[in-house]
Amino acid sequence: MVTAFVLIDAEPARVATLAGEVAAVEGVAEAYSVAGHADVVAVVRVRRIEDLAEVVTGRLHLLDGVTDTRTLVAFQSYSRKDLDAMWELGAP
Repeated sequence: MVTAFVLIDAEPARVATLAGEVAAVEGVAEAYSVAGHADVVAVVRVRRIEDLAEVVTGRLHLLDGVTDTRTLVAFQSYSRKDLDAMWELGAP
């Protein structure tokens, strides 16, 4: 499983509508409108890296109002549950 975070820059008038459209794209698990260095963040979960390329360049980039994307590919997940379990393993 490949997980990636796609930071999406958008035309200001399209941000709210675009976030909903991003969430509807196949391969996008979650979408958030955000403040900061991007306007929308999409959490993408796909089977293969080739599928990620299709989601980003073949689907997200084609949405009206998208001006740029930056993709962060996750190496490993560290949820709170995982971190607690790691600390328990090392406890004396």
